[in-house]
Amino acid sequence: MAATEPAAGDTYARVPADAAGGSEADADSLFVLTACLLTPARFPSVLGDDYPAACAALGLEPYEEGYGLVLGQDGLGARWTVVVDDVSLVAVAIASWDCGMAYDLSPGEESVVAALPGWPLAVATRAPGVPEPHDPEPEEGDPAPLVPPAEDVWGPAQRRLGADEVALRWHDWRAQIEEAPPAPASGADTPVESAPAPDGPYAEVRRALEELRGYLEEAPPAGRVRSAPTGGEARALRADGPGWSLVARTDDMAFVLLDAHPREVLPVTRGPRLPGLLEALDAIAVRHA
Repeated sequence: MAATEPAAGDTYARVPADAAGGSEADADSLFVLTACLLTPARFPSVLGDDYPAACAALGLEPYEEGYGLVLGQDGLGARWTVVVDDVSLVAVAIASWDCGMAYDLSPGEESVVAALPGWPLAVATRAPGVPEPHDPEPEEGDPAPLVPPAEDVWGPAQRRLGADEVALRWHDWRAQIEEAPPAPASGADTPVESAPAPDGPYAEVRRALEELRGYLEEAPPAGRVRSAPTGGEARALRADGPGWSLVARTDDMAFVLLDAHPREVLPVTRGPRLPGLLEALDAIAVRHA
């Protein structure tokens, strides 16, 4: 694989415009544009609510060790997602790129599990010196090309991406709540008597929280609840379920996004029950160090 140096700062690193291309490139070359992990603790949420669902979306077995996903273009410009089992190599590459360091991500052929046409994620850049990105010519028996989720509709993939964005920009969203605190009844952690009308969005928020409590009694699929460090003692939680996504900090409040309420980010204030729920979820979560 021919690798170019991705730009720093992105989880899915990008190729800079001045990276060297190959005029003699052919269809067997792969110019790496981005890479990400597919493990129980870290996987592209566009693919599913949990790790087994994400693997199933790519036709993969949900092995505990996970995979690395390498997205790039071949020498003819076609989009490919190469699945490798060398997770450590991909993790080192991502960490290096995030620190602004060059890293030649070139997995060995023996580590390649599958080469899938298309990209499951939106990639803003293209490899230099090759044609514009396009799906490869299909051959008999090939799966349909992977495509990123549409931006002009709202559904499970967009809801999960929205939750990822809230998690990434937690302090910005939290500051909005501090500037304009929600009414006490808006917190789905309040008693039933003070809850909004049954047909309002918070009725579904309360249902989501009850389903989360159910996870404590019956373990959900791997990756359905994930915990990541925040730089302090608190942990950042991401959880998903049928029709909803939750973002929270164990020492703070939570936000919920719903399929039924497009692009709404619903705050859940820190009432008497929420802290215990978040701590219990953190205890069962798949942890990202």
